[in-house]
Amino acid sequence: MAVQQQIDQVGAVPLGKPKLGKRARREELEFYLFISLWVIGFLAFDAGPIVASLLISFTNWTALSPPEFVAMANYQRMIGDPLFYTALRNSIYFGVGSVGLGLIVSFLLALLLNQNVFGMSVFRTIFYLPSVVSGIAVAILWIMILHQDFGLINSVLSWFGIQGPGWLVQPAWAMPALILMSLWGAGGSMVIYLAGLQSVPQHLYEAAAIDGAGTWQKFWTVTIPMMSPVIFYNLIVGFIASIQGFVLVLIMTNGGPANATLVYGLYLYRLAFQFFQMGYASALAWVLLMVIMLITATQFYFARYWVYYEGDLRK
Repeated sequence: MAVQQQIDQVGAVPLGKPKLGKRARREELEFYLFISLWVIGFLAFDAGPIVASLLISFTNWTALSPPEFVAMANYQRMIGDPLFYTALRNSIYFGVGSVGLGLIVSFLLALLLNQNVFGMSVFRTIFYLPSVVSGIAVAILWIMILHQDFGLINSVLSWFGIQGPGWLVQPAWAMPALILMSLWGAGGSMVIYLAGLQSVPQHLYEAAAIDGAGTWQKFWTVTIPMMSPVIFYNLIVGFIASIQGFVLVLIMTNGGPANATLVYGLYLYRLAFQFFQMGYASALAWVLLMVIMLITATQFYFARYWVYYEGDLRK
């Protein structure tokens, strides 16, 4: 009993914060110094505009006159705005198409370039370089590639007697053309896949080979599960970036033809900087944030069924 009382007394004493040594205090100070610039930059340049945009979304403000408080009128306006639904639908269409196609192509490229062949670093560089080219230059290049009369794609199709479509002038083909163009930046995801492939433990392939697994079985039972966190990362980041993007669409089609490529970001840009409807544009921005958060939360929810982490035990 006495021993138990002593144990209880010792356990009841709060341990408190452990005393840090000189080196540990120096590392802690360096940590705060390194993140301080980001924190200062966020508070000075990001936090203010974020809060301001939320407040502006409840006003009718043209940036040329004092804002007028209108409560939820901007959000109610969206319900009857057909262009809001068109832009949201086009953005989701572009996001699903470009990200889905990009994940497949970049992963296949990574598998192809993950071979131990002489000069492979040169090929990796060649496939990665397009992803760092300026967006405006990419848009101009693809306008020429997709041109209806003298574009590269239609010229190649004509060799086989196929009449190429008007990629950027026909509503049915405009969005598929932009999705095809998005493959230009597949090299960025490819590099991430390469890093993931090279970190897959080789003993897993050896164990699968001992069990009689073939090439396809190794790929499906080892490569895909071990790469699922990388695939999930590219899925999340890629979809968020694609649903917000509008610069290439602005240059290539400007939302046409017949609003077939009017994506959400372009519609928001027009309202804010062409028609100066800052209040409604701010409300659209916050709705876009809610949509992105909802889609991301859904992806995280379903990730538990197909994303596997090392040491993750599942029933």
